[in-house]
Amino acid sequence: MRAIWKGSITFGLVNVPISVYSATESHDLRLHQVHDADGGRIRYQRRCEICGEPVEWDHINKAFDDGDRTVVITDDELSELPTEKSREIEILQFVPSDQVDPIMMAKTYYLAPGSTSAKSYALLRRTLEETDRTAIVSFTLRQRTQLGALRVREDVMLLQTLLWDDEVREPDFAGVDKDVRISAKELEMSQALVENFSGDFDPSEYTDEYQAQLRTLVEAKLEQGEAVDTEETFGTDREEGEEAEVLDLMEALRRSVSAAKEKKTGASSGSGGSGSKASSSSSAKKSTTSSKDEAKKPAAKKKTGTTARKKTASKKTA
Repeated sequence: MRAIWKGSITFGLVNVPISVYSATESHDLRLHQVHDADGGRIRYQRRCEICGEPVEWDHINKAFDDGDRTVVITDDELSELPTEKSREIEILQFVPSDQVDPIMMAKTYYLAPGSTSAKSYALLRRTLEETDRTAIVSFTLRQRTQLGALRVREDVMLLQTLLWDDEVREPDFAGVDKDVRISAKELEMSQALVENFSGDFDPSEYTDEYQAQLRTLVEAKLEQGEAVDTEETFGTDREEGEEAEVLDLMEALRRSVSAAKEKKTGASSGSGGSGSKASSSSSAKKSTTSSKDEAKKPAAKKKTGTTARKKTASKKTA
C-alpha cells in the first residue's frame, strides 16, 4: 500500500505523526467506450472554446464565474491557502460512537503510526476503545476542508470523512408521513419473516453478481469471439416480459415465511447427511406411521362397539 498523505493528529499538546492510506478500492471491471462501426477507442480532448486548440493539464487553471465576471485561480494560489498548507488532523471533540449517523460517512482511510509515534498512537487508539468514543476531527485533504470521524477497527485507527450538515438532504417527498394502518397479524407475520432471515453478518458470504456475470461474459467473448450465446453462457430461461404475480400483503408475507422455513429446513437436512440416508429415513418414517395407523384402526372399531353396547344398556335400563 502507498501512503496518499502524511501529517499528524493533534490532541491538546499531544502530536501523533501518522500516514494516511486508502482503506477501500473498487472491484468493478473497467470498461471503455469504442466506436460500434470499427471498434476504435473513443477519447475526449480538453479543447479551448476561444482558440479551438487542445489543452494539456499543465496549462489548465480553475475559475469562478458569477455570471458577469470570471475569476481565474491558479494551483499555486490554491496551495498557498493556510488550510491547504496544514498537515494536521485536529481533534475537535470526543462523542459517543452511536451519535455519528452513518448517512454522513463518506470515504474511509487507514491511519498508520509514524516511525516515532508508536506509543502515542497506541495510547490514543486504546483510549478510544475503552471509552467507546469517536473523535470528531477537522483536516484539509485535496484542496477541501474535511470533517471526519476517528475511530478504531481491529487495532487500527480509521479516519472516515463526514459530510457537512448542509450536505445531507431532508426526505422531502410524498408517502413518508402518510398515516398507514398496520394490523397486529401483519406485524406478527413480518416479524416472523425477519426472524427466519436473522443471522450474524459475514461480508464474505456476499458477492457482486453483476460484476461476476460481466467477467464471465468478457471471458466467454475472449474465448469464443463475438458470437456468444448469452442464454447458453448464463443458463437464462426466463421468458420475455415475464411479470411478477401481484399478491396482497398478507399473502406475500405468508408465502415468504413458508419459503424461508423450507429453506432453513432444507439446509439443516442437507447438512445432516446424504440424500440416500434422508430417503431411507423418510421411508422408515412412512412405514412406521402406516403401521401405527393400522394399529389404531381396530382400536377405533372396538371403541365404537363399546359405545353401542353402552347405549343399548342405557335403553334397557330406561
